[in-house]
Amino acid sequence: MPSTLLIKGGVAVDTDPVISAVADVLTEDGRIAAVGPGLPVPEGAEVIDARGMIVLPGFVDAHRHTWQAGIRAIGPDLTLPRYVERVIGELAGAHRPEDVYAGNLAGALECLDAGVTTLVDWSHVQLTPEHTAAAVEALRHSGIRAVFGYCYGGPGRPGALAAAGRRVHEEHFGSSGGLVTMAIAALGPEFAGEEHALREWRLARELGLPLTVHMGGLDPERARWGLEFLEREGLLIPGTNYAHGNHYSDEALKRIAGSGGGISVSPVVEAELGFGIPVTGRALAAGAPAGLGGDTVVSGPGDMFSLMRAAYALERARPNLGFTTRDVLRAATLEGARLAGLGDAAGSLGLGRHADLVLLRTDLLGMAPAHDPVGAVVLSADTRAVDTVIVAGRVVKRHGRLLHHVVQDVLAPLAASAARLAATPRARAV
Repeated sequence: MPSTLLIKGGVAVDTDPVISAVADVLTEDGRIAAVGPGLPVPEGAEVIDARGMIVLPGFVDAHRHTWQAGIRAIGPDLTLPRYVERVIGELAGAHRPEDVYAGNLAGALECLDAGVTTLVDWSHVQLTPEHTAAAVEALRHSGIRAVFGYCYGGPGRPGALAAAGRRVHEEHFGSSGGLVTMAIAALGPEFAGEEHALREWRLARELGLPLTVHMGGLDPERARWGLEFLEREGLLIPGTNYAHGNHYSDEALKRIAGSGGGISVSPVVEAELGFGIPVTGRALAAGAPAGLGGDTVVSGPGDMFSLMRAAYALERARPNLGFTTRDVLRAATLEGARLAGLGDAAGSLGLGRHADLVLLRTDLLGMAPAHDPVGAVVLSADTRAVDTVIVAGRVVKRHGRLLHHVVQDVLAPLAASAARLAATPRARAV
């Protein structure tokens, strides 16, 4: 694999700030080395002709339960209580390690195929060590950049969570580097109570890991109580990725922003399951990073184009129409990267950032003519437009085809897994 890529002649769209211009993008050893018009071709570089394409940072999915790819669309009209009952209470327990592997691999490749180069995998199907190993191995095999959010699923006795988390960290993430890193996916006080939450935060601190937690999405009272608990216990810490947050007040969002945390918004699933109105615009107004996530394909889409349009439409329906397509694009890239714990290492075309890029075709019905490149990405593009995807300087999709996986070889075990899961008693589609 060449260590140097030169992407020539495309319309480069950056996100920090949001600007666009015809320019070349040079990557070296997995990082962005130069951006500008007419860059010379370095000796030995691979050249990608991007004329007629939009070149932008890869999308970042800030919150997804990737293992659920095998139960896609099994509950399209669920409410949150029915989702918890059906998916968490019934279907999760029916998953074998091989089902988790099939779902995680297919889900991660679905992301890559649609231009998502970074994924926060909130994985709450850790029934055994073998389930965990399958989930991590599938992410690594896919070639995506991922944050594996480990959610402890074992007994509640004291010490068990910490012991399991230490084992996972040592066995699967003991050496530094690589595209897949670890976070603690916390059930948090609203779902698991105060004592369990304290153990989760202590483990994250002990291992030096970022933390992602479902909070603020159930109702206003629990949102208020949960945030006050974190503040009282000194757990409102920088880098925390709060999933949903629909019931946080503007003042609460400012407190999260002031602590260095941010909100991952899943606009379609939140509206559908009854969480409430997504907080994308309110979080940004409060100064908190607001990224976008697919959450679950059980009842929602898995591509960033659908999420961007949903977020945009829901915000533009508010009385204040200040929310723009540029805000949405930043949420899908730069803000998501911050929520993934990548800080300034991804999400833009800045020099030295990860060479995670997507090239979108504009010579398609529905995309041409792309007068405003940002508007075209947010409002017109779909997965058909994803021509080339690059992760860490490695081309993983070219001319509309994934390069390192045979799709049918991925879909066959997924289909077998899905058929078994759907036939499980009490697990049929509703």
